[in-house]
Amino acid sequence: MKEVFNKKNYPRILLGVFLVFWIIVAISPLYRGVWIAENILTVLFVGFLILTYKKFKFSNLSYTLLFAFLVLHTIGSQYSYTEMPLFELIRDSFGLARNYYDRVVHFLFGLIFFIPGYEFISKKLKIKGFWAFFLTFLAVVSLQSIFEVIEFAFILITRSEIIGTHYLGMQGDQWDAQKDMALGILGSALAWLGLLLKNPFKKKK
Repeated sequence: MKEVFNKKNYPRILLGVFLVFWIIVAISPLYRGVWIAENILTVLFVGFLILTYKKFKFSNLSYTLLFAFLVLHTIGSQYSYTEMPLFELIRDSFGLARNYYDRVVHFLFGLIFFIPGYEFISKKLKIKGFWAFFLTFLAVVSLQSIFEVIEFAFILITRSEIIGTHYLGMQGDQWDAQKDMALGILGSALAWLGLLLKNPFKKKK
């Protein structure tokens, strides 16, 4: 039993747990079209991690963070980011103007993806110091921006009012994409700062 749950098998365990969770959620989403749209990138990303696992392994911390983000994203695909029940309750309880689940997940995207991104750049690409942090920051912010463009392009292609409303998730805010990206940038900046405080720059001996 200990051999099954050792550190080496930890990523496989997380993958198994996530796949079970993902299948259960896939049975009856609130909006099937939105679920499909949200999960295209999820399937591609998980597939990418599986295919590249032997070439590059992230730390268990990174896999834990990615697992947590994928779970949050899968919940968003189940209810749509505009109608996540817990944040509907928060909205109604505090008289907020919108459901803020999408804002929270965009912030967490920047925060969470910075760490595995930094691991890849510093370990695989052998880039150290300031440039490792800076390139990671640029990569995460770029991914966030590309995703916003993909979202908008998908809506133009599908021309579906339901998917447009619940997948794009603007909720009446014309600056929704910019605010989402700003939160992602803030999340990345905080992750950068956190890594700096934990591992300040040291001169090579």
